[in-house]
Amino acid sequence: MDEQLKPLRDAIDAVDRKLVELLNERARLAQEVGRVKQTANAPVYRPEREAEVLRKVASFNGGPLTDAALTGIYREVISACRAVERPLHVAYLGPAGTFSELAMIRQFGSGVHGEPCVSIDEVFRSAEAGSADFAIVPVENSTEGAVSRSLDLLLVTPLKILAEVSVPVRHHLLTASGTLEGIKRIVSHPQTFGQCAGWLNLHLPTLERVSVASNAEAARLAASDPAIAAIAGENAATLYGLQIAASHIQDDPQNRTRFVVLGRQETQPTGRDKTSLILSVPNKAGAVYHMLTPLAQHGVSMTRFESRPAKLGAWEYYFYVDIEGHERDPKAATALAALREVCAYYKSLGSYPMEA
Repeated sequence: MDEQLKPLRDAIDAVDRKLVELLNERARLAQEVGRVKQTANAPVYRPEREAEVLRKVASFNGGPLTDAALTGIYREVISACRAVERPLHVAYLGPAGTFSELAMIRQFGSGVHGEPCVSIDEVFRSAEAGSADFAIVPVENSTEGAVSRSLDLLLVTPLKILAEVSVPVRHHLLTASGTLEGIKRIVSHPQTFGQCAGWLNLHLPTLERVSVASNAEAARLAASDPAIAAIAGENAATLYGLQIAASHIQDDPQNRTRFVVLGRQETQPTGRDKTSLILSVPNKAGAVYHMLTPLAQHGVSMTRFESRPAKLGAWEYYFYVDIEGHERDPKAATALAALREVCAYYKSLGSYPMEA
């Protein structure tokens, strides 16, 4: 077998040598790009350009690697090359080991400096104050719906949405021993309790449930107290040295959380974009119907519609709306111009590439 494998291994070594040379050549080109951007005071992170590269990579793919595997590799290549230009600082809901950190790595790759924050408010503040280049925050979960605090802060922030990323959410019951022996309480984030309510009610209905700021904080507490079980992801289990007492306890096997990247720049159209809006209309009969009419008239598809009680204005509700298309696209621009005419409040949160 060794005789058969040797020429194959030699061929792999030769390919690896070429790959290293080509990757370094790509990094040198990225350095040149960085110098041009610095002269023009242009942003290092261009989500629309990165989305375009990943789509092209997938279109070149002839297998046997899957598109997902290939684009995952290229995300890290892009991240490493971007770090050669300038390392980015990204604020996320910490501590380390949260799904927010996982979303940050999935979007930006490993070549960024993550800045864990104690609350969603602090994530926003960090990017608004400039101590972080970007922020990444959860906005909705497929089981529990909208993340209310994020939506409330989007209403008042000057930051724009630059990108979106959704992360599969796989919850595990974690303990120091890997069993439930001696466990007196379960700790986790309130949304996580909601996502696992059916399983908990069926299997552990009598155990006390204590809400904490994040799943990673729950894992940290479980690591320090053998009477505590935490609900968190596998990355938190690894980080805090916990064992899985019960796996995949989320009620929805397709459970996902959608995150958005926030920053101060604007993105260019890519041909496959989304625009997020916050709208409000006077409280009168037919107002919501008239608000949405311009979208239908101009053939613009709405992909999300969420209402929130108004806390800062004179109207009863704000409506969070996602539409297909960039606000600079002719069809979308015409529809949005008409939409402004019928809205008592209109805020564009930004246009950004659709997630692949």
